[in-house]
Amino acid sequence: MTLSPTRRTLTAAFTGATLLLAGCSANELEEDAPAEDPGTEVDGGAIGPDTRVNDDVSLLQVQLEYPLDGVYEVGEDARLFMAVSNTGGDPVALTDISGPDFGGVAVTTEEGTGLPLTVDPQDNLYVGAEGPPEVVLLDLGQELRSSQSIPVTFTFAEAGEVTIEVPVSAEGQDPTNPFDFPNDDPDQDPTEDDPASSSPTG
Repeated sequence: MTLSPTRRTLTAAFTGATLLLAGCSANELEEDAPAEDPGTEVDGGAIGPDTRVNDDVSLLQVQLEYPLDGVYEVGEDARLFMAVSNTGGDPVALTDISGPDFGGVAVTTEEGTGLPLTVDPQDNLYVGAEGPPEVVLLDLGQELRSSQSIPVTFTFAEAGEVTIEVPVSAEGQDPTNPFDFPNDDPDQDPTEDDPASSSPTG
């Protein structure tokens, strides 16, 4: 079959474009692609991660309070919200909270100040939900907006340590009740309605 002049021209153009792309290396294509901005705020903000420390201990919905003016400046402090779940048969103690992007922590409990924070067996500890215990990260080393995060290391005397990328929570989130546990009740055990998790794993 003989191609018309128009179809011959289109076929040649398509073949040339294919050969040109085939000649480009993967590195060249990556260099031409626009770089993602890691500091861009995610629409809707972030929900804190859930992280298992060991078979019995988990950290739930770890996050920083949304700043009143929308941004944490270098040197400001940020309240930390989370729950610590202990499904084991022995108490566990959170003995240290540290990280490279803040200068220290201020911990307030019903008994006074400072760590450790103890979680009873088959129980949950809610940090920042309604009153003590409260944890504040002091002297932030970088500017932070909603959904941006910093690494925070949590050390337990019995369970070891885990490092989590802790995000700033979403705008409009109620800082006194950041946990989406059943009935929005800070005293409600998030595992008691789940038969699979009602018994200790260890």
